[in-house]
This record gives sequence, C-alpha cells and structure tokens, in this order.
Amino acid sequence: GPMSDTPMTPDQEYEFYAQPANQEPQGPARRRTARLSTVVPVRFPPELLAEVRRRADADDRSLSSWIRRAVEHELRDSA
Repeated sequence: GPMSDTPMTPDQEYEFYAQPANQEPQGPARRRTARLSTVVPVRFPPELLAEVRRRADADDRSLSSWIRRAVEHELRDSA
C-alpha cells in the first residue's frame, strides 16, 4: 500500500486510487502560512529538476514548497 517503503508502480497507484475509499483526504488540511504573491518562472536542466523532484517527494512536499524552503535556507545561511 501507499504507506510501505517501496513506491507503487503507476498501475498499482491507479488501482489503489480507483477505489473510492482511497480517495478520501487523510489528516488535517494543510494551509499555507503566508500569502504567496509573485510567480517566478525558474528554469532547471532536466537532470537537476529530476533530482529536486526526488528530494521534494522524499520530503512529502510540493516542488514549489521544497524550492521555497531551499531558498529560505540559503538566505539564512548566507546572512
């Protein structure tokens, strides 16, 4: 299932989410803490984007959220 360490194949994922019981939200709703304002298009080479996606998935974060956190971290460290 989705809680195991091995990721589901796309076919297994489809079968899992095809069941209505598995379409219910789990846990409390997550709300953004701050209003986000400006959209900034950022381009990455495909290999780098793939790695960022892997890291974001591993942290259970959206791509945007992971990148925002990485930028905030960099700003804190260089201050």
